[in-house]
Amino acid sequence: MKTALITGGAVRIGAQIVKTLHENNYRVLVHYHQSKKNAQILCNELNTKISNSAEMVCTNLNSLSNIEKLSSKIESIDLLINNASVFYPTPLPQTKHEDWDNLINVNLKAPYFLATQLSNKLCSRNGSIINIVDIHSERPLRNHPIYSISKAGLKMLTLSLAKELAPNVRVNGISPGSIIWPQTKGSISDNQKKIMLDRVALKRQGKPKDIAEAVLFLVESDYITGQIINIDGGRTLYQ
Repeated sequence: MKTALITGGAVRIGAQIVKTLHENNYRVLVHYHQSKKNAQILCNELNTKISNSAEMVCTNLNSLSNIEKLSSKIESIDLLINNASVFYPTPLPQTKHEDWDNLINVNLKAPYFLATQLSNKLCSRNGSIINIVDIHSERPLRNHPIYSISKAGLKMLTLSLAKELAPNVRVNGISPGSIIWPQTKGSISDNQKKIMLDRVALKRQGKPKDIAEAVLFLVESDYITGQIINIDGGRTLYQ
């Protein structure tokens, strides 16, 4: 059974990626920071199906020392999914240094150092890395400049790692469009949702399973590296 580490794997898109990989014979390391209850429920569910096939991993990815501790504890790994992400608005007049550090650390710095610190273990297994990017890595989201910058960096990180770690490790990315609305209540009005979906060619929101299936496709496609797939219902067809 191969081993996969999924950051931010306890909830939302991450949880679906965990389930899909588990269904395809992966032992899953479910990383979380604050979603302990969700991680417990998910791992209990998976371990009921296959004993000792899911493990909870708690780490604050905002800290480099924590990332180093996490990496050192992992003995063997075949697949790294950099899914954990911080998302909130940072309008220019209100931007704080703490916002920059938080968004860049979790969305960009953590994926970089997880990849580099696990690279030898991934190389020994001819492993794979998949970064969950965002369509706003190409078109910045209004009032979210730091988030957009962090995801643009993650896109370039994906391409850079694909070169640096070849031929032993494949590195690819997935850029989701509208899949799940933000958790913060009232952050997006019904009218805003309608406007957003009107700009999607398929005129509907995607599902977490759409992302998880793309992950599985990239995992199983051993002649693909350095690619980023947009899973956005055709949103990027429009300006």
